[in-house]
Amino acid sequence: MTEDRPQETDRCQERDIAAHIFTTSSVMVGLCLTIISVVRSLPKPGQIQTAVDDLIAIGAMVFLLACFLSYAVLRSRHLRRMHRVESLADGVFLLGLTILAVACAMFVWTIL
Repeated sequence: MTEDRPQETDRCQERDIAAHIFTTSSVMVGLCLTIISVVRSLPKPGQIQTAVDDLIAIGAMVFLLACFLSYAVLRSRHLRRMHRVESLADGVFLLGLTILAVACAMFVWTIL
């Protein structure tokens, strides 16, 4: 009986983290689309602007993948599978944040 409780606690924590990744990554997809529309509305689109919006579009796809993976964690019934998929969703989400940060840095440094 005491062995079931730590597993239940782990399962609740995993679902809690997955829920945060799910909501945040879906918001980040919308943010990426907004940034792309702002970058494309600037006058004189240059080479760097198309590189930035391409990079942000890749970031949006990465965030969408993190959203799908976290949804899979929320739907999963197996604890071991939940741990693996949740770790993958974490990594994919951090990759998306890194891509977005690099794209923003490229955009800012070319404007200056």
